[in-house]
Amino acid sequence: MPPLIPTQPGPGGRGNGGSKKRSRRKDPLWARLTVIFGAVLMMTSGLAIVGSKAVIGQATGNIAQRNLLGEAGKTDAEGGNSLDGPIDMLLLGVDARARWAADDVRSDTIIILHIPASHDQAYLISIPRDTEAQIPGHGTDKINAAFQFGARNGGGWEGGAQLMAKTIKKMTGISFDGAAIINFGGFKGVIDALGTVRICVSHEVPSHHMMMVDGKPMWNADAKKTGKPMTPVVHKKGCKEMEGWEALDFARQRYGLPNSDYDRQQNQQQLIKAMAKKATQNGTLTNPIKLNQLIKAAGKAFILDTGGVPIDDFIFTMKGVTGNDLTTLRTNGGTYSPNADHTRESLNQLSMDMFQAVKDDKLAEFVVANPNVLSTRK
Repeated sequence: MPPLIPTQPGPGGRGNGGSKKRSRRKDPLWARLTVIFGAVLMMTSGLAIVGSKAVIGQATGNIAQRNLLGEAGKTDAEGGNSLDGPIDMLLLGVDARARWAADDVRSDTIIILHIPASHDQAYLISIPRDTEAQIPGHGTDKINAAFQFGARNGGGWEGGAQLMAKTIKKMTGISFDGAAIINFGGFKGVIDALGTVRICVSHEVPSHHMMMVDGKPMWNADAKKTGKPMTPVVHKKGCKEMEGWEALDFARQRYGLPNSDYDRQQNQQQLIKAMAKKATQNGTLTNPIKLNQLIKAAGKAFILDTGGVPIDDFIFTMKGVTGNDLTTLRTNGGTYSPNADHTRESLNQLSMDMFQAVKDDKLAEFVVANPNVLSTRK
């Protein structure tokens, strides 16, 4: 995994495609707002965030920043880096392990976060990992390969994110205000900082990745090395408070679920929403110590691109959005949609219309007219 060392985007900001970005506005939006950074981990509404903008800036200082969007960032004609209009972020989840090379990782979790210009709602839309896509410079392949292609030859995770963003823009027409690479392994520290998260399991599923040894969860490979008796980890149907390891393991599963990756997409969206809700409880966001612990943990889980806008400005822009205002949406009706030769997936017309609604900032109207796009997870 690349070192999470804070750096600033190099000259040129978004890359050499599209119009030059206009300078950051001097009067960022302020006051009682939602904290949304990265994967919408923490949200609040109607509560004054403790401390000043400077306090938030200090707390977020350890979050690594890179140019993750390249040519896929919004141009001047699309609003530039002003946050006054709709905000679109690309969230890429990687499940990297220490033994894996930095240029041999695919992004199996691909989520578009859309916040309308009213800044009072947030939507999460997942793109299936096996969706057939035209990847610039690499022909046709599964969309999750874009990250791996971009990371090769020294591109690293930054190059992987840029090529993924460019691929999605080519496919959907959506340009982005920001992006985040989420290391799902790092999510454990965030959930541990929250304590637990409440997750509802819709379909019982055995873990494909972990076993219990002496009452402790372990990766399958590590569990086998102990030579001790192993007990399968099974996520049983029902709602419960999950610790970090359990919530992450559940969110990783796709084998054994009725709709495979589509169910995993909904489970991952549910996890993000559960983390957002939990962050509003127990005074987390109004307690400087708890807030600082949470943001420090998040700093180890994210690499961010906020389009040249300081993170504290970005945080203080999402007015009125709460965990309850986070709406999760499904592509392809939440089930497999094969392409012409049945080797990969394609996005059906309704899904493409949904992405057009994102681009036009008319997603709320689209959802009202097409309620079947709503996730079935709570």
